[in-house]
Amino acid sequence: MKTESRTETTPLSGAVRQALATSLRGADELLPQAEWCAKLQRSEKTGTPLRIKLGLDPTAPDIHLGHTVVLNKMRQLQDLGHQVIFLIGDFTSLIGDPSGRNSTRPPLTAQQIHDNAQTYFAQARMVLDESRTEIRYNSEWCDALGARGMIELAARYTVARMMERDDFARRYAGGHSISVHEFLYPLLQGYDSVALKADLELGGTDQKFNLLVGRHLQQEYGQEPQCILTMPLLEGLDGVEKMSKSKGNYIGITEDANTMFAKVLSISDALMWRWYPLLSFQPLQDIEKLREEVAGGRNPKEAKVLLAREITTRFHSAAAADAAERDFANRSRGGVPDDIPEVTLHGAPLGIGLVLKQAGLAPSTSAANRLVEGRGVRVDSAIVEDRGTRLAAGSYVVQVGKRRFARVRLVAGAGS
Repeated sequence: MKTESRTETTPLSGAVRQALATSLRGADELLPQAEWCAKLQRSEKTGTPLRIKLGLDPTAPDIHLGHTVVLNKMRQLQDLGHQVIFLIGDFTSLIGDPSGRNSTRPPLTAQQIHDNAQTYFAQARMVLDESRTEIRYNSEWCDALGARGMIELAARYTVARMMERDDFARRYAGGHSISVHEFLYPLLQGYDSVALKADLELGGTDQKFNLLVGRHLQQEYGQEPQCILTMPLLEGLDGVEKMSKSKGNYIGITEDANTMFAKVLSISDALMWRWYPLLSFQPLQDIEKLREEVAGGRNPKEAKVLLAREITTRFHSAAAADAAERDFANRSRGGVPDDIPEVTLHGAPLGIGLVLKQAGLAPSTSAANRLVEGRGVRVDSAIVEDRGTRLAAGSYVVQVGKRRFARVRLVAGAGS
């Protein structure tokens, strides 16, 4: 899908140039840039904030660092004085976004959508300024469309243009089914922009087609078309797939400080430099200077620690980041963390499998036995070699893997 951009003729003020630089930082594309500059100039002249839209479907209850790439950009634009609209796609979640998929995505139930949406903005406001954020649900206008309105909306877009979408084209060429209701998703996402009179819509690079549909529909309904700003998809901990809870390669923004810090330090050096411009709020020149220092011989782990501290501080506190750094260093030396859970178990002597299960270090005794067989269990720093090991009454530090500990007190006899 092609877009036309107007030629910029009016010189940009310093404030507009700064706003443009803020918009472009870390972005993949800003389309059309000249139109965005014109909107910024008009906003500066009239004092009217621009309307910045981000839509998220509550497909899962938790927000991870991948989501914060666009949320961070929203906050930056919000800090420039513009109106942020955090749109929860409770209606479109019933369809399921087909973007980037090779098959139809199973739609969520209304109850799943409701449950997920309850925690969505509570987490998003950890990034956004709640006092300057408008929260909307697209069921407000999508429910009101009805059958007649849906038909009228569908008439404003052609099947040929819909099939320009890469994932639809690939699936059709590969003989994979495309349900008719999937065509409704980009139309309804575009109609959200009409309902909200958006000046700019943000999304990941996989959302570009849908964002451009919004421009088209706004023109169809006689509105000034929105500009679109796409952000790169953040690669997860594996450095390969995009961050996703379903792939297990994510860092949730509500995870405890120690886990968050350790997960950031687990990424590769190459991935660190892809994360820095998207997740750090440090000036780009400072990030580039740090990169040059590492290239010149500085330990890359030091740069990774700085990123881990910044992210952990943002979602917890500086004190929590300090404690997490100490905890990580202690674990790296083979030490025992200070804040491990304490568990009292009755009925000693107990088999090691039962101890691991009751201490919450394994989901079942069979899983515990597999951990022992893989030499992944230690008691008081000594590797447990035999799954038949039984622990007598007393106190032990039990460890699974590198990071999971429990201080277990075993008591003879049955508990009350």
